[in-house]
Amino acid sequence: MRKTKQILALALAACVVLAHAADYGPSESASSWQAQAQKEIKANSYSAAISTLEAANQSNSADWNNLLGYAQRKKSPPDLAAAERFYIAALKIDAKHRGALEYYGELFLMKNDLAGAEQMLARLDKACVFSCEEFRDLKEAIARFKSKK
Repeated sequence: MRKTKQILALALAACVVLAHAADYGPSESASSWQAQAQKEIKANSYSAAISTLEAANQSNSADWNNLLGYAQRKKSPPDLAAAERFYIAALKIDAKHRGALEYYGELFLMKNDLAGAEQMLARLDKACVFSCEEFRDLKEAIARFKSKK
């Protein structure tokens, strides 16, 4: 019994380490458009990121759609309709795309749609095995939204 608990604890620790490692930016094998767009987004250069992503034209990629949606939502002024189209496209490609689920939930909050945000949170809860950063971030954003009401 003790041996089983130790094995389960080690397996859980390995899952946590692997999940945490997956949250760090683009991997070495990430395409150049993705690395460049993430760099521009990190620098709050959303228009540049949009240009980079549009030039790459990777519409069959959930990551591409998610990043384009994020840049559209964060630019000034935001284009919420475009952002929503890209998040929906990302989720059609990968229904469990954690970034798209989180950011689409945040977009719902920007539109004062708490129910929509909570629906994305519920989907994130299913997509994340042992919680994940995206789930925690959206949950926190929803709590802040509710405290302002």
